Amino acid sequence: MTRIARYAWFTLVFNVGVILLGALVRATGSGAGCGKSWPTCQGEVVPELSGSTAIEYTHRAASGIALVLVAVLVVWVWRQVERGEPARSGAVLSLASIVGEALIGAMIVLAEWVGDDASLTRVVAVPLHLVNTLFLLAVLTLTAFWLSGGRRLAPRSHPVVWRWVALGGTAIVLLAATGAVTALADTLFPRDGSDLGATGEAHFLTDLRLIHPILAVLAASIGWWASGRVQAPRTKAGKALPILVGLMLMTGALNIALGVPVWMQILHLLLADTLWITYVLVSAQALQIPVEVGQPA
Repeated sequence: MTRIARYAWFTLVFNVGVILLGALVRATGSGAGCGKSWPTCQGEVVPELSGSTAIEYTHRAASGIALVLVAVLVVWVWRQVERGEPARSGAVLSLASIVGEALIGAMIVLAEWVGDDASLTRVVAVPLHLVNTLFLLAVLTLTAFWLSGGRRLAPRSHPVVWRWVALGGTAIVLLAATGAVTALADTLFPRDGSDLGATGEAHFLTDLRLIHPILAVLAASIGWWASGRVQAPRTKAGKALPILVGLMLMTGALNIALGVPVWMQILHLLLADTLWITYVLVSAQALQIPVEVGQPA
């Protein structure tokens, strides 16, 4: 593997770490740790680090490093990769999406959709933020895949596979979006009976929690059925995919049984991000331009 390919995979892994830090901010209610201040924290470049301020500041610092890593990746790719290669497009899209991450994060902070805020706008903003995050992970994965020797994607050469890939990808994104809403509900209204709003009535978020586990079981069942019609590539990623689905279901059930502790939420999200990256990788392997006779694989 070339140095640039290793760097691309490292950048992807680092961004997963940043996402997990973001989940820690949400799960601990530390989103308001820097106050209504961005990109500074409490109006300072380096504030006094303690409690929620330390958690939020660490996430912001890691996000800044991630942005620099992606920017370096873009420059490196454009200097070393020939014009017309898909890795160039992947790198540029990675930069655009991580800039989008920063802008969405800024909007959430400045609008104060953090802490104990349970407004409808926050409920809408959280899954939209997650969709952008999944796009970032997808384009980073594809960039690393192409830099590691993967061939250009050719959906028209694999029409049946492409339809299933698109359907499965859409299902995972929707499932992840409902998971983000469920995680927000678990943070604002813990599953200990204290899930009532200020009026003494159950908040609508507590009802939405039911959607995610139902969709998870349904999606896993459909995926198992579809796997018999579209054979995943016999690669390490292809073999890991069903294992990850099983782990997601088990940790999801255990998360609820344990009362959604922070560490289990982080573990569940780590598996979710790993599942998404693996799915994108398997899909890319299945949709590559077919190898012609006599052409090296």
